[in-house]
Amino acid sequence: MSTLWGVFAAAFLSATLLMGVSEAALIAAARYGTSDKLALFAAATTGNVLGAVVNYALGAWALRFEGRRWFPVSSRSRQKAERVFARFGYPVLLLSWLPIIGDPLTVAAGILRMPFALFLVLVAIGKAARYAVLLWLIS
Repeated sequence: MSTLWGVFAAAFLSATLLMGVSEAALIAAARYGTSDKLALFAAATTGNVLGAVVNYALGAWALRFEGRRWFPVSSRSRQKAERVFARFGYPVLLLSWLPIIGDPLTVAAGILRMPFALFLVLVAIGKAARYAVLLWLIS
């Protein structure tokens, strides 16, 4: 059970503050842990999606804190993500799992007041697909 919480926490933090930790945690847990891969998939996906929800909230309600050290996205990255949204529309959130651009996309979705249900569906599909492929590749 602690392995699942560790994967969940790594995925959550990876979506908000840290980069690349969730993949390493999932691979280590899948290879050396005792947890079922489906449970690991669920923990990683849930944690990472909830981290993206935090980013959405930061965009929607806490943008005034942009520029502070703890804010997960730089102003420049946010502006770039907004341009990507303008060009490709909401489906671009299927790429929210990508390093560097993914977090700004989720913040931009909040800034742009994207419908939350649609945000949740698109982000969940993208992030779940990433973890499914990762688990498949290490099987």
